[in-house]
Amino acid sequence: MALSIRLGETRATAEIARVFDREALGDRLQTDRYSAAYALAQLDEDAWPEAEFYSCVIGSSESIVCHSRGGLGSATTLAGSAEGVGAVLQLHPGNPNTFAIATPDHVAALERVYSFRRITRMMRMLVTRESFQPNDLEAQPMLGAHVDLVNRLYNAEGDPTHYQREHIAAGCYWGVVDEERLVAVAGTHAIGRSHGIAILGNVFTHPRFRGRGHATTATSAVTAALLEQVDEVVLSVDPENAPAVHAYRKLGYRHVGDIVEASATRHTSTLMTAMRRWAARRRGPDGEREVVNT
Repeated sequence: MALSIRLGETRATAEIARVFDREALGDRLQTDRYSAAYALAQLDEDAWPEAEFYSCVIGSSESIVCHSRGGLGSATTLAGSAEGVGAVLQLHPGNPNTFAIATPDHVAALERVYSFRRITRMMRMLVTRESFQPNDLEAQPMLGAHVDLVNRLYNAEGDPTHYQREHIAAGCYWGVVDEERLVAVAGTHAIGRSHGIAILGNVFTHPRFRGRGHATTATSAVTAALLEQVDEVVLSVDPENAPAVHAYRKLGYRHVGDIVEASATRHTSTLMTAMRRWAARRRGPDGEREVVNT
């Protein structure tokens, strides 16, 4: 599908296509390996059926948009130029409600398609087997049978969560017990075994037990378990959260870039998007390639 767009005072031709070649996608996403780690994880055999990848080529630059569905909802991951991802999103905006993962220069492209309550800028941090400095304090693996305890902990500040047994069983979650109760937990957003990278997340400590190092212990345990399966682990952290950044650095994580994360609601109607695609195909030379002018 070819998309003709105006960039400043010049006119460029952008080739937009749904991509089914996992090997080619994996090669392309290596350029944005750490910011687009979630998209890389969708190339695994178990995740692939629930993912859609779109490519946009402008000149020598290729951008990728990945729309995916997982156990806890939908996600949209962007990689490449702002112009390229913006062109894809105009025609293929994805699910009505999604969790967007992008880089700061993608924000304007996202805002043309989605509404947000808040867009959060985060540090992306990386640890490898070589750099990992484990915390050897005691943590325990979370099993499916622990799902009620995990949900109760995450709900401690009034934000309901709805983990199911299979989420905990399929992921990699570790917790810390203090005073005979689960007080801290860390988990995993995705594991990309085929490309050797995992995304650690959902780190939480009960408010009454903060400042005791429990989150660091849980994070260390999850990191150790993940590094038995993959070569690299990334996480995202609010740069204003100095204690967390310091704790992750002590574990061997280092800053490798910035990303933005946001819960997003699509404000472009399904009908409008369908009309854009229909008009673009009519302008195309073969009914398959899409051509639009903006």
